[in-house]
Amino acid sequence: MTVTWEELGWERVAAGVGRVRLPGWDCTAGLVVGAGAVLMIDAGSSLAEGARLRAWAEELTGSRVTHLALTHPHFDHVFGAAAFAGAEVFGAVGVDTVPAEELRADALRNGLDETAATEAADTLVRPRHLVSGEWTLDLGGGRQVLLANVGPGHTAHDLAVLVPGSPETVFCGDLVEESGAPQAGPDAVPSHWPAALDRLLELGGEDALYVPGHGAVVDAAFVRAQRDALAARFGVSR
Repeated sequence: MTVTWEELGWERVAAGVGRVRLPGWDCTAGLVVGAGAVLMIDAGSSLAEGARLRAWAEELTGSRVTHLALTHPHFDHVFGAAAFAGAEVFGAVGVDTVPAEELRADALRNGLDETAATEAADTLVRPRHLVSGEWTLDLGGGRQVLLANVGPGHTAHDLAVLVPGSPETVFCGDLVEESGAPQAGPDAVPSHWPAALDRLLELGGEDALYVPGHGAVVDAAFVRAQRDALAARFGVSR
């Protein structure tokens, strides 16, 4: 790598694994580096933010982003996807059915500039690869990453990313949030959300690091506590 994670404002989570907290909505994007392949996890809230992520990734790795995983269909995670031309795009089954205009309207309600929102909606990238169960990506150099459809929960189409290693890292999307209470919008499926967090814990185990969609990296105990809080909030029993 030509520069360090820290020099670009990124947090190194494990060897070849990092994440950045983006301004505005404190949305996380992740990066996993293999041998000749690079995976970006989520794309930011606009084409400009996506382009910034792509430039950072190229500076960190010396190569282009080859794979893009979208954890769920909310504008702050997907509106930058068109900036990653040529990347193989992955998402949970059904993520491609969410109307672009619905995402644009949500972006405007949350304060995104109208021009940026319209531009992103007009160029919205639909995942080519739809994950119904689990999908293993081989990034080369012995690095394999597991994409797991763990929803519904925060949305009807939640995708988690497990990066084996020491420690193992789980990118949770907005199934887990640290910088505020988990947001349950009209597309949430509260009755299934605690079970989705159980699935995250099964994937990562007790010693994994869990990267939320918003906020600081957390441990299994935090995820379990949030699972119990959501179950109580929505009246969901085991």
